[in-house]
This record gives sequence, structure tokens and C-alpha cells, in this order.
Amino acid sequence: MRSVRVRILAILAVLVIAGVGAWQLLPSGEAKTDAITVGTSDVVTSLDPAAAYDAGSWAIYSNIYQSLMTFKPGAVTPEPDAAESCGFVGQKLQTYQCKLRDDLTFANGRKITAEDVKHSFDRIFTIKSDVGPAGLFSTLDSVTTEDRTITFNLSGKDATFPQKIATGAAAIVDTTKYPKDKIRSGNQVDGSGPYVLKSYEHGARAELVPNLKYKGALKKTGQAVTIRYFKTSEDLQTSWDAGEVDVAHRQLPSETLAELNMNDPDVRVTEATSAEIRNIIFNVREGTPFADKKVRQAVAALLDRGPLVRKVYQGTVDPLYSLIPSGFIGHSTPFFDTYPYSDPKRAAQLLQQAGAKTPVPVKFAYREGDMYTKETAELRRQLEKDGLFKVSVEAVEWTKYQKGYAAGKYDMYTVGWFPDFPDPDTFGQPLVGTGNVLHSGYSSKKMDQLIAATQQYSDRSRTSSDFKEMQSLVGEDVPLLPLWQKKDYVVAKSEVAGSQYLSEGTGTWRLWELSRI
Repeated sequence: MRSVRVRILAILAVLVIAGVGAWQLLPSGEAKTDAITVGTSDVVTSLDPAAAYDAGSWAIYSNIYQSLMTFKPGAVTPEPDAAESCGFVGQKLQTYQCKLRDDLTFANGRKITAEDVKHSFDRIFTIKSDVGPAGLFSTLDSVTTEDRTITFNLSGKDATFPQKIATGAAAIVDTTKYPKDKIRSGNQVDGSGPYVLKSYEHGARAELVPNLKYKGALKKTGQAVTIRYFKTSEDLQTSWDAGEVDVAHRQLPSETLAELNMNDPDVRVTEATSAEIRNIIFNVREGTPFADKKVRQAVAALLDRGPLVRKVYQGTVDPLYSLIPSGFIGHSTPFFDTYPYSDPKRAAQLLQQAGAKTPVPVKFAYREGDMYTKETAELRRQLEKDGLFKVSVEAVEWTKYQKGYAAGKYDMYTVGWFPDFPDPDTFGQPLVGTGNVLHSGYSSKKMDQLIAATQQYSDRSRTSSDFKEMQSLVGEDVPLLPLWQKKDYVVAKSEVAGSQYLSEGTGTWRLWELSRI
């Protein structure tokens, strides 16, 4: 962070840590340094990469695991990390090969082989966790190896595949430690990233120390970091005020963020234009209130994003009117074009056309948390104020919440989304493709065709029209309803440098950039 504003494209990280305390042996010769403490009110679903598809888990993965590829700060094209080289074979964009470096070991000392890479991908599809990352690799048919060469055989063209294997979903794990057909139990980690997980206590802290065996794209592995997890933004605020954390990220209360003094000499503040978005997701399965798209359109006609932006988030978010946020190729505003203002009469007409008896009863679930409670209260007020809907709300703990909406338990629910990589494709298949990770039940042949079309071109500027057509279709079918696009704030003590790199556009939480000055 810097005392001046830094405007960067940021992907926020949600840190949810599951399990109980555990210890791992450290590499010999570990340097003893004063750890930098990073505080967050976010939560990590699992320490096993096959079990999680959320930004919080991936944030810590980028520090304790290594992928074949990685992103430099601000880059949109990945570069080799665990790989020596990577590239498509031929012109069809259906065969991708990487050659593994020959000098890599896990932090436990075991040499990394191409079979470890294949194992890491294969187990994702064998385990098929309902909250896992399999959906990201919808075009991956199989993985084969020969010596140090790993070949990814794709079912169709996918120009974004190099970016996908630079994410936390492609974290390389030790074949001897991670079972092929089940999630690894406990809290031990065997990775080859820039940090070793020294200790881990669920809901409290994670202690990271530099991995002296790391080799890859990074030129340095930073200094020791302690991550502290807080249940609420207010708890993080209290700890920050007491001087107990050096860096606060994700997130202080909106009221505090709105009043930050960018010129305070004792504090480094980064305000970043972020690609984090939040949507209402509709369960469109038969038998639910939102199986008929006219009922979903009625909610879109009622929604007024203004009170959310001003009253709930104190101007720390911007209204969002599209599937793809601003800053990405193909961004458009179909929800503003079609639903420019809250229109109860139009909503009532749509419900009448759907044959829905008002008020329509709906079950609205959300992830428990102080800010989400305020957000949901405002959304409920808007839905009920004209007598068109009767909303029952339920706050659910994050891990249970993920499993709940995966099982189709809720009629509507809110989910934040952080881009997996800096390309609009990250908002396509994962959010609105058949079998999407939001588990909405939405499936459209036309949408799947458009998603496939956007994956055809290495020149991403050629995808703009297809992405715009995708967004128009989302505006028509309304499988989800965009709410806002967030600004990212990182606050650090003046003696801590490098905090602006914690989230700057590629989903990598660069803790190794932190240092005391």
C-alpha cells in the first residue's frame, strides 16, 4: 500500500479456514524474523485444493502451493512457475503441454514429478466435491505424462486454459500425502509454494514461514506472516484500533472505509478498483418460485441498487448492471438498459403473466455476517414493500451455506464472485454455463454455444461481441441478478511496505511482498 491512492484491478480474497490446529516440520535453517500480522474477516473452506472453489481458500493456496503457471503483478498472461515451459501444440488449441522443472521439491523434501501434477488434476474429477473446482476445467478431457512432460488433452478449443492452470485449482500436491479418491483430512499441507504452513488454528490464525526450498518464478519468498481471522468486520476493526494487526484486508466496516484518510502519515491506504462482484442467484429448478423467468424478471424490475450502494455500503461499492464487470472485454449494461429504475407496476404485470399468486413466498438465504445481514434486510424491504413477495430469510455459516445452495435448498441466495483469472471467460461457464458452480440449475444451449465461441480465440479482443450477446441473454433469462462491483481497500501501518500487492488483478495473495521498512 501507499499513502496515495493506487488504482489497480483487484481480485479480493475470501479466507475461510476449516479444521483444527496442526504443525508441520520446517525446513532447516529457517530465519527467525518478526512476523507481519495480516487481519481479515474473511473465511478458507479447505486446505485441500480439490475441495474448494472460493477465493479465500485460493488466496492461501497461492502462498503454500505452486502451480505450473503464475501471474506477475498486473499481468493478464501467465508465465511458468513450476513449469519450465508451457504452450499449445498445433493450431487447434486442444492440446496443451508443459515441461516440469527438474529442480523442484515439496517443502517436505520429496522431489516433484510429472505424476504429481497429473495426480493433482485427476483427483479433482475423481472426488467431484460439490464445492470443488472441477467446473473450471470443463474443457479438460485427460492428462497424460511422459518423463517431465505433462499433456492436457482438451475436448474443444480453450484459449484461456493457460490462465486456468495458473489458479489455485491447479495447485500441485504430493501424491504420497493426498489420496486420489478423497479429501485429505487434518490441517497438514505438503506444497512447494513460497511459504510453509507452520501452524493453523481454525477461525483464529495461520502462521506462515518462508519455504527455503522454493524454486520458481518468484525472486524472493518474503518474511514470516501471521494471518489472523476475525468473525466480523467489527472484530477486525477493534484489533486494528488496538494495534494488534499490521495489515487489515477483507475487510473493515464500510463506515470505516468510507472515512479513511488517504493522507494519514501513520497509515498506508490502498483503494483499488476491484473485480469482485455480488449477485442474487435464483434457483430455477422446477417446483421453485423462480422456475418461470418472468418471476425472476419481476425481481429485476423491482431492484433499486441505490440504497445498497449509499446506505448499506457507504459508497464503497458501485452498482452493477451486467454479468461481466467493468474493466473486462465485452462489459455492457443489459440490466440498466432493460430495468433502468425500480418499477413495481411492471413487476406486478410480469407476475400476473407468470400466473403467480401474490405475495409470492420465497426463501432467501445468505452467508452469515454483519454486512450481509444489512444487505439482505434492504433487499427484503425492496421485495416486500409493494406486496408482491413474502420473503423469509436465513443466515447460514459459510461452509454449510455452500453445501446448502449446492443441494438446491434455497429459492434465492446471494454469492460474491472473484475472477479466477483476468479474462471475462471467468464469468461465463462458472456462473451461467450448464452445471455452473453456483448450482442455480440454469442451463441454456444458446448460452453454452456462446461460452464455447468465446474460448476459440487467443486474440481476446475478437470475443467482445460474443460476450455482449451472453450478457444480453443473461438480462433476458435472469438466472442471476447483478448487485454491485466492489472497491478493494487494504490498510497497513506505515512501517509495512508491499501491501498493495495483496490483491491487484490475478487472484494471487502476494504475502511475500510484505516487508518492514
